[in-house]
Amino acid sequence: MPPPCSLLCRLATLLCVWALCQAQSDTKLPPGTPIIQLRLAGDKHKHYEGRVEVYYNGEWGTVCDDDFSIHAANVVCRELGYVEAVSWSPSSKYGKGEGRIWLDNVHCSGLERTLAQCESNGFGVSDCKHSEDVGVVCSQRRIAGFKFISTLTDNVESLNVQVEDVRIRAISSQRKRVPMTEGYLEVKDGGKWRQICDLEWTEMNSRVICGMYGFPGEKRYNTKVYKLLSKRRKKNYWGFGVNCTGNEASLHGCKLGHKVELRGNATCEKGLPVVVNCVPGRAFAPSHAQGFSKAYRVEQPLVRLRGGANIGEGRVEVLKNGEWGTVCDDSWNLEAATVVCRELGFGSAKEALAGGKLGQGMGPVHMNEVKCSGFEKSLTECYFNRDALGCSHEEDAAVRCNVPAMGFQNRLRLSGGRNPFEGRVEVLAEKNGSLVWGTVCSDSWGTIEATVVCRQLGLGFANNAFQETWYWPGDVSADDVVMSGVRCSGTEMTLAQCLHHGKHLDCPRGGGRFAAGVSCSETAPDLVLNAQVVEHTTYLEDRPMYILQCANEEHCLSSSAAAATSSSYRRLLRFSSQIHNNGLTDFRPRAAHNSWIWHECHRHYHSMEVFTHYDLLSFNGTKVAEGHKASFCLEDTQCEEGIEKRYECANFGQQGITVGCWDTYRHDIDCQWIDVTDVVPGDYIFQVVINPNFEVAESDYTNNVMKCRCRYDGHRIWMYNCYIGERPEITGYNIIECDGHLSCSKPFCLWMTTFQRGLNSKKINA
Repeated sequence: MPPPCSLLCRLATLLCVWALCQAQSDTKLPPGTPIIQLRLAGDKHKHYEGRVEVYYNGEWGTVCDDDFSIHAANVVCRELGYVEAVSWSPSSKYGKGEGRIWLDNVHCSGLERTLAQCESNGFGVSDCKHSEDVGVVCSQRRIAGFKFISTLTDNVESLNVQVEDVRIRAISSQRKRVPMTEGYLEVKDGGKWRQICDLEWTEMNSRVICGMYGFPGEKRYNTKVYKLLSKRRKKNYWGFGVNCTGNEASLHGCKLGHKVELRGNATCEKGLPVVVNCVPGRAFAPSHAQGFSKAYRVEQPLVRLRGGANIGEGRVEVLKNGEWGTVCDDSWNLEAATVVCRELGFGSAKEALAGGKLGQGMGPVHMNEVKCSGFEKSLTECYFNRDALGCSHEEDAAVRCNVPAMGFQNRLRLSGGRNPFEGRVEVLAEKNGSLVWGTVCSDSWGTIEATVVCRQLGLGFANNAFQETWYWPGDVSADDVVMSGVRCSGTEMTLAQCLHHGKHLDCPRGGGRFAAGVSCSETAPDLVLNAQVVEHTTYLEDRPMYILQCANEEHCLSSSAAAATSSSYRRLLRFSSQIHNNGLTDFRPRAAHNSWIWHECHRHYHSMEVFTHYDLLSFNGTKVAEGHKASFCLEDTQCEEGIEKRYECANFGQQGITVGCWDTYRHDIDCQWIDVTDVVPGDYIFQVVINPNFEVAESDYTNNVMKCRCRYDGHRIWMYNCYIGERPEITGYNIIECDGHLSCSKPFCLWMTTFQRGLNSKKINA
């Protein structure tokens, strides 16, 4: 049972919504109530937030933050058609407004129909400056049955579009297409769906609609079909046109067009209802109801997203001079975020995130104070301040993009769990000509497969993968196995895209209590090895065998050590490893306390038997030194300023790595090496893989691999060109900086630009 406070809050919300519905049904306000209109303006990170602006006496003005409260914010949001306010912000968070400050010392009970009914000093009576302009963040949910009412007799074009909902309604021949890319545009106002007259409709308007539905572009449609349909259908037009600039994140960010005279069947006589036709990104090519034929992979090598829980969200990273780096959040806004989203094949941005909200990156911060018009083809075309310094990864920018509705959640469900984030995995599959729910065989079921399930359901990251689910009583009728042999790479958007047995099932243990299960989480850790530390601490040591007996028993030496005499020496490639947790959740071992293993060499318990792989490889990937599987005791060696250590190995303590901390295994610790005694001189690749068996779920596995070039002459060793993840050079593209922009170039063009710079030349178009 929820606590009394929670019940009271819910009752208050319902009462407020009821009050608004009453206001909507009876538009008459008490005599003497000033007539106003509201809008949200300023530098937004979401379309449902902004600086509160009031239209009164023929002029737009702002509201001072003195005495403003969440009750006043609720009145503002409901007046704009949102269910409630989430928060409010003082001190001109969304930028300083212009003109008059209409309201000051606003006091609301929360039940007022309009902000004009709240107590205040009176319109225009204020001692505030625009540095005190108040802003609000509204709930995304719109009020059911909300009807837009304009109180402006003129200047209606200064108002934003305020409708309950927007949809693309496909004609019958298009309804089975997934995703739905074409159809009539309709807005819901006053509880009824209405069309928009196309007489003033522009490509920029279509661009915005397509963007909010997850599509990066728009195109022309076959007008003949819709002209024929228009003659047969009864139309119900909305009373306004729409005026978008093209870089708005949604229709609610657009301004109203001219009023449309509603004359029944004679409305919009010279026009037709608006139709939009959108172009999907490469990963969302239209297909039949089965969804896609290929897994999702970002094909654009210049900008990427990392650390996001769901498709179309993540920390923004840019490739420059062969190295991936992040973007600082100074001046980061929806326009810049939308450029990123469209560049990657998504729609417009739902949200421009700041403050490392989706995890912190590593390496350089490539761009700061980014300014985009919203029409650039790539973020690398936007202007940025290359002289601005001082940004840390705590300020890494991120995005959440609009993605097409693919209906993936309808073909998968979690059953029997204690909450919506866990349960037995059940799949909708075809059996004997009909669709039935069934389970997934748990043989080979692991964290990667669980990650795909959580992503498909929009539940974030995988927390655990379960091979027994007897404790979750699922639907008995769905006990039969309908999918077996599942193997995922982790890039798939649906479980059906993973390799599996198809119609020829093979599951010896059967379903029921042995069916696959998952638990999901909205956040996850993210381990990254500090490549510079490895590069700077590498050296060779010749160590006598008689002091390596403990290490030999723990299999830290190559197999030839078994026949070595106690007086012989082993040549060890030593290095330090510094492993950072850049995610949003602490990294905790999967094994419980009672299953940890005591290691005599290190004199402490190891919570993960295989935490890293150390390997020396030839250029074709062959192991030249027998790989060493290192087990670790996980603890916080050091943390960033302001973060306290939580985990330590001593005294059988709790193990893990806190967010913002790192675990350092020094070069002088036993087993922190590779035995290279039998390696011949030559050039090699040194590789470290963290969490190689995916025992613990992370937000990003691509940064778990570090590789270095390594040269060994039989006496000395050089470690150089260390990098994390995939090597950018293999894409054939690089980013170069010219005149405050980043430009895409082929390697030869990069060389040419460098050459031209030497001649003080201007930017080359690449």
